[in-house]
Amino acid sequence: MLAVNGKGGYVMTALAARGIRKSFGRRQVLAGVDLDVAPGELVAVVGENGSGKTTLLRILAGDLRPDAGSVAVGGRPGYCPQAVVLDEALTVDQNIRYFQAAYGIGSTDRAGELIERLGYADCRGQRVGTLSGGTKQKLSLTLALMHDPPVLLLDEPYQGFDWETYLAFWDLAAELRERGTATVVISHLVFEQGRFDRICHLKNGRIGGEGSSHATAA
Repeated sequence: MLAVNGKGGYVMTALAARGIRKSFGRRQVLAGVDLDVAPGELVAVVGENGSGKTTLLRILAGDLRPDAGSVAVGGRPGYCPQAVVLDEALTVDQNIRYFQAAYGIGSTDRAGELIERLGYADCRGQRVGTLSGGTKQKLSLTLALMHDPPVLLLDEPYQGFDWETYLAFWDLAAELRERGTATVVISHLVFEQGRFDRICHLKNGRIGGEGSSHATAA
């Protein structure tokens, strides 16, 4: 997917946001955000609490309508919100099958692989309401990835993870980069700056001060 960059040229991108504006009442949260993410690029969007990071991600995911601006995504994105949205009356496997039908995919093999890698296979028959917060986050990440999306949108994705799962997440993120998945991670703090290709700072409703971290697939 080609998009026009800020210099009037064209760039290959998996996600392109232009002039995103959003207000809640009299409070302007986003004041003209532009963001391009290329295939295989891992980008962090950081900012203080209340800076509009979650609002931006919801707009990128199509979960919230902006007041102005446009978003173009090269396919159906995977979206892992900060507040986990799951049917707690269903088991893990039932949630997987529900999302299989929603995505219209023929197999849950990818979900099964992710469940094993994230270390919660023994929970597959449990109702989600009985799971810990960290395990719910693992399931949310699995649901976001099970259809192999070209764009992955993550809001504080490793919140509640133990150290082993935290490392497994970064191994997975490196593999997704190699597969060409464009990934946006929202965080108010970035401890692993070297893992990102770019870090974008959201302040005063705009993205500025972008920097390359020269990340390697660690």
